[in-house]
Amino acid sequence: MVFLRWNRPSPQEQKACLEKSAGFNYDPKYKGITSKAVSQLKEDKALSEDGFFINHARILIGSGTDTYEKGKVALKNWRHFSFDWAFVDPATPIQRGVKFCVCAKNFLLWTVMPLEIVSVDEKKNDKKAIASFGFASGTLHGHLLAGEERFSVELDENDQVWYEVLSFSKPGNFLSVLGYPYVLSMQKRFARLSTNAVLKHVSA
Repeated sequence: MVFLRWNRPSPQEQKACLEKSAGFNYDPKYKGITSKAVSQLKEDKALSEDGFFINHARILIGSGTDTYEKGKVALKNWRHFSFDWAFVDPATPIQRGVKFCVCAKNFLLWTVMPLEIVSVDEKKNDKKAIASFGFASGTLHGHLLAGEERFSVELDENDQVWYEVLSFSKPGNFLSVLGYPYVLSMQKRFARLSTNAVLKHVSA
């Protein structure tokens, strides 16, 4: 089952997609593991043996508490998904259990891909002036891929602010099997463009 549209998907079409998407399309034993460090995921032999590919990008977007807070707002408002060719309803709340759709245009068609937020994590240490905020989403039946993706911003001990994208995925249906090299290239492109979108927000 793949959800395709000729025109930009409406809220009603996204709702219909979620109603038909059922549950997660990957092994429940992996649910939420993107909350671990990337090094742990890369060392997880079970992930690679099950055919999952790890995609990771960590980019410096500035420094200071103000930049960190702006980065957090950017994620909460889905600024990292505000493109002409891909979007998420910006009113979608960042809460565990919330289902939503990523809508992306590839060539002539729009693909509507259902997900569910599996974790939301915020940490703060006032004594060390470090903090982090992030959330992860898991793919549901009808998504082109199977796996999870986490977005986060972090203020480290050196007062630097980092934006990070971490995911593990594999083809979720026949279309992504046929075009998986293209899908992987799009993942890398998205990481680059989403970083630019967050940078634009924190620099405003």
